[in-house]
Amino acid sequence: MTPLDGEDEVVGLCRDLIRIDSTNAGDNAGPGERRAAEYVAEKLAEVGLEPRILESDTGRANVIARIEGADSGRGALVLHGHLDVVPFNAADWTHHPMSGEIADGCVWGRGAVDMKDMDAMILAVVRQRLSQNRKPPRDVVLAFTADEEAGGTYGAQWLVDRHPEVLEGCTEAIGEVGGFSVSISDSRRLYLIEAAEKGIAWMKLTATGRAGHGSMLNDENAVTELAEAIGRLGRYQWPVRLTPTVQSFFREAFDIELKAEDAEEAVAKLGPLARMVGATLRNTANPTMLDAGYKANVIPQTATAHVDGRFLPGYEDEFFGTVDELLGPNVTREFVYHDVALETAFEGSLVKAMSDALQAEDPGSKAVPYTLSGGTDLKAFSRLGIRGFGFAPLRLPADLDFSGMFHGVDERVPVDSLKFGFRVLDRFLDYC
Repeated sequence: MTPLDGEDEVVGLCRDLIRIDSTNAGDNAGPGERRAAEYVAEKLAEVGLEPRILESDTGRANVIARIEGADSGRGALVLHGHLDVVPFNAADWTHHPMSGEIADGCVWGRGAVDMKDMDAMILAVVRQRLSQNRKPPRDVVLAFTADEEAGGTYGAQWLVDRHPEVLEGCTEAIGEVGGFSVSISDSRRLYLIEAAEKGIAWMKLTATGRAGHGSMLNDENAVTELAEAIGRLGRYQWPVRLTPTVQSFFREAFDIELKAEDAEEAVAKLGPLARMVGATLRNTANPTMLDAGYKANVIPQTATAHVDGRFLPGYEDEFFGTVDELLGPNVTREFVYHDVALETAFEGSLVKAMSDALQAEDPGSKAVPYTLSGGTDLKAFSRLGIRGFGFAPLRLPADLDFSGMFHGVDERVPVDSLKFGFRVLDRFLDYC
């Protein structure tokens, strides 16, 4: 086999993946991930792997492949990336979100950072290494999943429930969202590694009252009951709770032993980082949807609302206790989706491998842990005892609003960042 140049390939792979429509609106009615899965499987088969496409429902496809390492007796490493993307309104974009166009030094399109960039980096690294007969130090399992953007019901969660054998022997994993750079000054760059992520509680709230005519007195109005409860929940000021990862972030990045009473002030000084880090100081519960009634002069019997709740590692019981107290006895809640919070210590050989790989490509930089306010497929993999981190390495321009790219308009990734990520990921596999 002719050796491949992964650094040259990675941009084209990313563009190809962006051009494949794998939009996931969360209703299982989209095109699905099948075409993207077939593309990934073909690229892996070209370098001698035997990928499996596992379909959880029509079009909802996952790709699994295993690479034999030099020492198969060690715990295997999972490299995972999801193939689905969130919807978009093309009219709002500078370049069409499925064009994969290169402009201003960037690859543009939906999925450019979430997360077809990492899918492309994984493919490019694996293809180059296998074409050069370079084995990783231990077995590596590649998992390209469906449905991450809607909780992984047809993707990672399904794999863990229905096909745990494909992850047999896996002990560690890397995936999104981490390994990206943040410029603290002209001469100092941090790389944020996700070592924790908040739990998810998407809830449907229901108030039940007494139906009646809109012109009459009614002290059991479901709309009023729900509105008051939503007001209490939405305006509640959640207390600061400093988790080990948040404390470690400030210690490693700024040499600060953070105290709860100083947290708000410290975050306010972080500039672009404030939005990301600020959401990890406390639990949150944001009302997102309301529904009640069917006619202006009819008091409905029920009113419903949806809330996006996120709780910190170690604070799930406190979160739900507070939610129930704020809702009161006349509003019930049920889960639309519920998943765990995760946190792991920022130490060990895998952390060293990530840090060393970054240092080799960007001397003088520093890897630091952080907490993700959202969630990833790692939640599912953790149920099999797999410890993981967010590590999709990108060296970014200081003025690029990276966090704003996720699910945002004009999503794009710099070409140089993709090539940097390829080089770091290749080194990481040597070190891991």
